[in-house]
Amino acid sequence: MKTLRLLLGDQLNLKHSWFNECQDNVCYCLFEMRQETDYAQHHVQKIVGFFAATRSMAASLKAHGHQVIYLRINDAANTQDLGSNLTELIEKQSFTQFEYQEPDEYRLAEQLKEICGKLPISSQVYGSEHFLVEQNYLKQLFEGKKQVLMESFYRKVRKQYGFLMAGDEPLGGKWNFDHDNRKKWNGTPATLKDFPVINNVSEIYQEVLACGCHFIGSIEEKEFVWPINRQQSLAVLEYFYKTSLPYFGSFQDAMDPKEPWLFHSRLSFALNTKMLHPKEVIEAAIEAFYKFPDLISLAQVEGFIRQIAGWREYMRGIYWWKMPGFAKLNYFGHERTLPKWYWTGKTKMNCLAKSIEQSLSYAYAHHIQRLMVTGNFALLAGIHPDEIDAWYLGIYIDAIEWVEITNTRGMSQFADGGIVGSKPYVSSANYIHKMSNYCGSCFYEAAKKTGEKSCPFNSLYWRFYEVNRPLLEKNPRIGMMYVTLNKMSDNNKKELMEQAEKYLSGIEAL
Repeated sequence: MKTLRLLLGDQLNLKHSWFNECQDNVCYCLFEMRQETDYAQHHVQKIVGFFAATRSMAASLKAHGHQVIYLRINDAANTQDLGSNLTELIEKQSFTQFEYQEPDEYRLAEQLKEICGKLPISSQVYGSEHFLVEQNYLKQLFEGKKQVLMESFYRKVRKQYGFLMAGDEPLGGKWNFDHDNRKKWNGTPATLKDFPVINNVSEIYQEVLACGCHFIGSIEEKEFVWPINRQQSLAVLEYFYKTSLPYFGSFQDAMDPKEPWLFHSRLSFALNTKMLHPKEVIEAAIEAFYKFPDLISLAQVEGFIRQIAGWREYMRGIYWWKMPGFAKLNYFGHERTLPKWYWTGKTKMNCLAKSIEQSLSYAYAHHIQRLMVTGNFALLAGIHPDEIDAWYLGIYIDAIEWVEITNTRGMSQFADGGIVGSKPYVSSANYIHKMSNYCGSCFYEAAKKTGEKSCPFNSLYWRFYEVNRPLLEKNPRIGMMYVTLNKMSDNNKKELMEQAEKYLSGIEAL
């Protein structure tokens, strides 16, 4: 049986059992396609990064003796469509069996089902052997229950794998050290600059330009700092736990315009393309914790593990439980379009300007910049969730729909009405000022709620609660907001609402 096996751009797992032995009758195919560059307007570093990593995967397979068919973006034989590419290969090279791994995006899973239904040969689907739990684990765990909590899921995964456990109890007597993970960074300790990965992607960048696809953002072709193979990914992992893990937990929510990375791991692209397995990343962090107990506290390592064993796996579970309907949820009925400055960073609001500029420069922003700056403003301003999804999916190098849409439409925009999070994550300028140094050099004044140069976050924050009172007032987690709102004088409330409407009517000029 002559078998063709497909590898998608986020299935670059050299440790998959498929590759345990070379088989003369098995050939692997990998494609660079306009289908994938064009379904969203992606950051140029995202396109280049996926192409570079996929080419590295193909080279590694060939070096280990596997048969590989690879179509570059501008190859004449490339139809730019997954179905057409597969059909032509199967017909021309007389394959008798087609196999693929479970895609992590709903659209590709549906497309491959449709393709296989039309193929003249038999097909088979395999697991990706990447995640800590099965695709339907979360649905089985919570379906029919009143509460769906990430914390409950996180504890089960910790117990299952023994991550930071002392028997049946969590190490240190606590499951979660979140309260120790909220320090503002003031420049101490110093961050390190000697990152172990720099790639020259000039050739790929020129090919991307030649293919004519539309993209956003910028790229330093000879200083591409994302790992593009497993060896580089392991180097980034080692760099993180030796240099940044001792401070990650404490400062994971901190923001500084001069520090795009701070103490974050930069492992998300390697993880989401499957060059690294989450279990090995977690185990490396735990090993470092035990090896350097004087440097790495339990709070630091737990905060990191919670992001991977907890939140990342939980988001995937929500995705496969709730799709495709999740992609259409709009709890607040928001309709406003995304301001044009989200694509340029040209706004007088310093926190948004710096976060967007960083995103355009590096195809990266950490979770608090995404949640409490760009996402926070979009929710307060009533931007349609479709617009937010498209922006987040396109601009970040680690954005694949299973992790992007659940965090964006769910956690960030509360468009799911409470499936992912139990309350909307919104704030006034106070939180941003507390966790960053954006406000000091801003055109607007963080302390002012109304009037000239008052920070837009302040009036928009109270307008959000007032406008959405019927949907939120009975939520027990935000009852104090309505207690405060109800105590305001009519004049104070009127000033806030008028200020907010003034800002919204001139949103492009903010």
